[in-house]
Amino acid sequence: MVKTIREALESLADEKYRIFSSKLIPNINNILGVRLPELRRMAKRLVKHGGEEYLAATGLIYYEEIMLQGMIIGYLRMSWKEKAKYVSEFIPRINNWGVCDSFCAGLKFEEHEKEDVWMFLQPYLKSDKACEIRFAVVMLLGHFVDERYVGQAFSTFDRITHDDYYVKMAVAWAVSIYCRDLPEQGMLYLKNNKLDDLTHNKAIQKITESRAVHDETKHAVRAMKRKAVKKR
Repeated sequence: MVKTIREALESLADEKYRIFSSKLIPNINNILGVRLPELRRMAKRLVKHGGEEYLAATGLIYYEEIMLQGMIIGYLRMSWKEKAKYVSEFIPRINNWGVCDSFCAGLKFEEHEKEDVWMFLQPYLKSDKACEIRFAVVMLLGHFVDERYVGQAFSTFDRITHDDYYVKMAVAWAVSIYCRDLPEQGMLYLKNNKLDDLTHNKAIQKITESRAVHDETKHAVRAMKRKAVKKR
């Protein structure tokens, strides 16, 4: 099965897209250049024909093979309780922001399962591994931007001290989304948070670049930018 799927992926490789993707994802040299719509179509087909078998495959060599596994997990029709096993097994395979963010975007669950997913994420938010933290933070910004979780989310962001650039950018991104969708709580948080200067300023940049944020709010947010970036 692995050989057949690999050959299918190789046949879909686009050299121009490979070059483009390689520039966006540093330190990754195993990209074929298969476009996301093609990967999604393949993942959907595999869910109907042996997708779970492919999740157990080892010896994968291409970036797209890992991406495909993550997409398959997202498309599996099962409860979160059943899917959590596959999610846990996949997370150690995440080694870059591209796989991480695609995986998070595809993970769906029912509203009544939300608290179970929130609890599932907690150990990863406290992890010392950059990709695990980014996974959990991106899950928050994608699925937990609401009144019920905003306070806990902001407290969580204050506790994240990992120095990895992509962790900091994930937190900044998350803060910007919370501030965009929950502006009252977001403004209070921006005025009084424990983020390092780089993350704080990057969050402000993302907020001011958003087309969904009013100009008046952008003006107020710009005034909160810290003038000097200091080490934690």
